[in-house]
Amino acid sequence: MTNDLIAKAAIDRRLAEIITPVIEDMGFELVRVRLMSGKKTTLQIMADKPEGGIEVDDCADISNAVSAVLDVEDPILDEYTLEVSSPGIDRPLTRLKDFDAFEGYEAKLETGDLIDGRRRFRGVLAGVEEDEVLINVDEGTIGLKFDWLSDAKLVLTDELIKEMLRQRKNMGALNEAAFDEIVTDGSTEENS
Repeated sequence: MTNDLIAKAAIDRRLAEIITPVIEDMGFELVRVRLMSGKKTTLQIMADKPEGGIEVDDCADISNAVSAVLDVEDPILDEYTLEVSSPGIDRPLTRLKDFDAFEGYEAKLETGDLIDGRRRFRGVLAGVEEDEVLINVDEGTIGLKFDWLSDAKLVLTDELIKEMLRQRKNMGALNEAAFDEIVTDGSTEENS
């Protein structure tokens, strides 16, 4: 099975190799890594707890640990900004297990090549069968091989928001004051 959706480009895969052990040792999972070059270079890391519910402080801890390792390994030639974030409610689906975990929720999937004349599929996730992601589209249930996918994310729906809030409440992680904190902290950038 490929890690294509966690890390697409060769440099992203190299970064994932360096970052994954650091993040996993801390008890988190790497959801996605992207090195984006524009006017400035930004390394975006998306991480989560295996059971979900990553906090702002967790992102700061990951940022510090990853910075230290990247300073030693030095895989990025340019100066860059490191951004560590949670996957968000309308999260990208990057691992086969994500499609199982979010069965019953609406998602948008995109394939690298045309499948029956189309690349984009929107519908309700219907689980996983071996290496295929099942999705209920207007025409019925179809299976798309995980390897075919180039992009996949949940669609922000009321059901999804309610479920995420319910999960956080059950974990005791729903702290009303933390919402304000997330908004302000989310916009800060750390320069290395």
